[in-house]
Amino acid sequence: MAGMLQMRRSRGAFSGFLLVLLGLWGALIPMVGPYFNYAYTPDVSWHYDTARLWLEILPGAAVFLGGLLLIIATGRHVALFGALLAAASGAWFVLGVTLSPLWNHNVPMGGVPAGSRVFTRVMEQIGFFSALGVLIVFIAGAALGRILSVPSGIRPVQDVAPATTEPANTVPATTVPADRVPADQVPAEDRVPAETAPVETLPRRTVATETVPAEETQAIPAEDTQSIS
Repeated sequence: MAGMLQMRRSRGAFSGFLLVLLGLWGALIPMVGPYFNYAYTPDVSWHYDTARLWLEILPGAAVFLGGLLLIIATGRHVALFGALLAAASGAWFVLGVTLSPLWNHNVPMGGVPAGSRVFTRVMEQIGFFSALGVLIVFIAGAALGRILSVPSGIRPVQDVAPATTEPANTVPATTVPADRVPADQVPAEDRVPAETAPVETLPRRTVATETVPAEETQAIPAEDTQSIS
């Protein structure tokens, strides 16, 4: 059963590495962004509040954990859990700010972009939440597809001993030609003519019957005929 869940570590290693980097970005950018004027309000470095915990730090840590599981996993179940955890956390980066009024007294959490220009505010919006979440979901989905493409019940290549097939020593079937002499090469004196033997018929025997003249039969006396009878 354990062999049926095995897979190559390389199937999720690269995707896991990218997810680890994106998870670190999502969790740490609200803390270090104010150093280079890239932040949400409050524009203070290493500022901690509930909004940053639920919308940035926790999802970033979950993405980091999912990517780490993809890097070290050699089993399908562990890698699937890591990919799904990262995908769900990436979706939360996109939807968290929109859903936050449901539990925050109808007030969106997370603050607003702190940039002074429109372009800077747009880049802060997509870098903190929108584009970050979409990119995480895309990478986690690609890793999920690679993991699911492993055939179930087939062990990885390094775990299965290669089947060596030895060719059978087959002896070619040699056909011995029959020594057939053409009919035209046989000497004439050795040829046996196909003659039909005459059927010897015996002569029929004919039995000669002697006919007695009528006058002789009439000459036989009656007493003789009676004696004969």
